[in-house]
Amino acid sequence: MVKEQLQQEIDSLYPSLCDLRHTLHRHPEAGTQEFETGRLIIGCLKQWGIPFQMIADTGILAWLTGEAPAASETTGNVVGLRADIDALPIEEAPDHDWRSENPGMMHACGHDAHTTIQLGTARLLQLHQKEWAGTVKFFFQPAEETIGGAERMVQEGCMKNPAVDYVAGLHVMPEYHTGEVQMKYGKLNAASDDVLIDVYGKGAHGAYPEKGIDAILIASHLVLSLQSFVSRSLSPLESAVLSFGTINGGSAQNVICDHVLLHGTLRTTDPQTREQAKYYIRTQAKSIAAAYGGDSKVRFVSGYDALINDDELVDLAADTAAGLLGKEHIHWKAAPSLGVEDFSFFQESAKAGVFYHLGCTALDQKEIYPLHTARFQVDDACLKTGVLLQYSLTRRLLNYHPENT
Repeated sequence: MVKEQLQQEIDSLYPSLCDLRHTLHRHPEAGTQEFETGRLIIGCLKQWGIPFQMIADTGILAWLTGEAPAASETTGNVVGLRADIDALPIEEAPDHDWRSENPGMMHACGHDAHTTIQLGTARLLQLHQKEWAGTVKFFFQPAEETIGGAERMVQEGCMKNPAVDYVAGLHVMPEYHTGEVQMKYGKLNAASDDVLIDVYGKGAHGAYPEKGIDAILIASHLVLSLQSFVSRSLSPLESAVLSFGTINGGSAQNVICDHVLLHGTLRTTDPQTREQAKYYIRTQAKSIAAAYGGDSKVRFVSGYDALINDDELVDLAADTAAGLLGKEHIHWKAAPSLGVEDFSFFQESAKAGVFYHLGCTALDQKEIYPLHTARFQVDDACLKTGVLLQYSLTRRLLNYHPENT
């Protein structure tokens, strides 16, 4: 299909896509509570006759199978597309159009746009179902902002029967205008781990510290020591951050504390650095506590894995964007973000995956409002760009075989 015809078809879908996004935006819901959001998605799927099933409680898995005859046994891959559907606990600015009707909740991360783009892509693929072979799965993922719905969907089998070959996803990015995209090879987003360190000492009267073992003193030395691990224990070419957000311990100002709990977050951009950092934290906690006569226990609670793009699929996505938008509208991200993105779980379960950023700020908008803020807003026109890119990239992924490139 020529670019002009494709754009005309997307233009015809655009009014209904705008209405859909505005409705989604007015009804934001927290992770695992996306009931009205799910009803809106299901309403579209039923109207179009696209099969679906519920998964991971409030998640939705939909699919289409192409009706074109396969040219060979290797024609027609299985492609997965992801859209996250939850919102954030933020009170939206009062002057916004289509303002949230749910107090204290807002689509401040653009998931309403992601969901709309995914539905538009599904509809366009369905309208051209006779032209392609293979299967496309659509992951409407809950709880990206909270407990991580991607991993739950994978565990419940969304990547199987048939097995997904390639996955693609996007995220709106207000730093770029509508019609622009940002891409990056390799490491894009960090892995996350909660770090919990229990420091144990011995209680005593504050006037007689020699009779106790001060857990607060041990914890203080431990925090100071651990801050140096990035600069002295890891390669300067690797990205890692360790931050402690809470320190809890002690019962009175004149009592030597016998227990402190440190709670922090660890962010790393590759599996080797992640394990190296964990080893360093464990050994430092043990040795520093022992040096002061105390003890420690370290626990890690795994969050999201690092999102690492496949370079060949990045080339494919960039080439697709260049043909549709022009090379001058492609921006390249220089360094990975230490924020997290659980699209990584879909990516790890496929042969390869690609994730990119979609400009969503109107050309005439003078001030940029960041994600996760009360004044963040999406330019509706970016919906057309998102559908154009996701549809075109999916068609290429359905016939993508790297040994033939």
